[in-house]
Amino acid sequence: MTLTKYGIKEWGWALVVGALLLAGCGAMIKLQWHPVAGWVIGAVVLLVLAAFCGFFRNPSRKIPADPEMVVSPADGVVKDIEILDGFELFPEKIKVVRIGIFLSVFNVHVNRAPVDMAVDDINYREGEFLDARHPECGKRNEAMTISGRGKIRDRIFPVAVRQISGAIARRIVCPVAVGARLPKGYIYGMIKFGSRTELYLPADGFRIKVKIGDKVKGGVSILAVASGE
Repeated sequence: MTLTKYGIKEWGWALVVGALLLAGCGAMIKLQWHPVAGWVIGAVVLLVLAAFCGFFRNPSRKIPADPEMVVSPADGVVKDIEILDGFELFPEKIKVVRIGIFLSVFNVHVNRAPVDMAVDDINYREGEFLDARHPECGKRNEAMTISGRGKIRDRIFPVAVRQISGAIARRIVCPVAVGARLPKGYIYGMIKFGSRTELYLPADGFRIKVKIGDKVKGGVSILAVASGE
């Protein structure tokens, strides 16, 4: 278990401030200057530090080796699965399946590549900050989308992952450049403090392996399997 580099500013400052506060609490207890308050404040500081470290945690994950498997780009709960008549960032109009994942503040918040993919486009959209569980948040909220070409064996297909801000989340991190090649399961960014992540795949040629309400883990849970069609 490590802490993600994408939150180093937040958890770094939290550790520094926490250490100073704990030192002060230790002095209060040792010098018998409001020792009860020292214990109480120290306990609160430790809880806040644990919460920060928990949010920015980056647990190691064993990525499924089978190239046919499409893994979840985020931890969370599957909130919707929808078939669309195309997707604006795909080069051609085809039937597309969209899988939406809601991330609470208790989930791991790093985002991972669902398949081996080459990034052809990075699209930022300004927007609102509706609650990530709101049915319109995917269309109206601030979002960052990476799209490009996925590869499974010899098959090339369009794929996209969209990071969506929520009511609390106001900071999308996506330090990816056009032309980048992301291996399946590779951590490419995160959304801070509650959010939503969406996966877009061609509807033909993939069997969806999850249903609404399923809990998923980024880089581990299988969202779809290439059907060979």
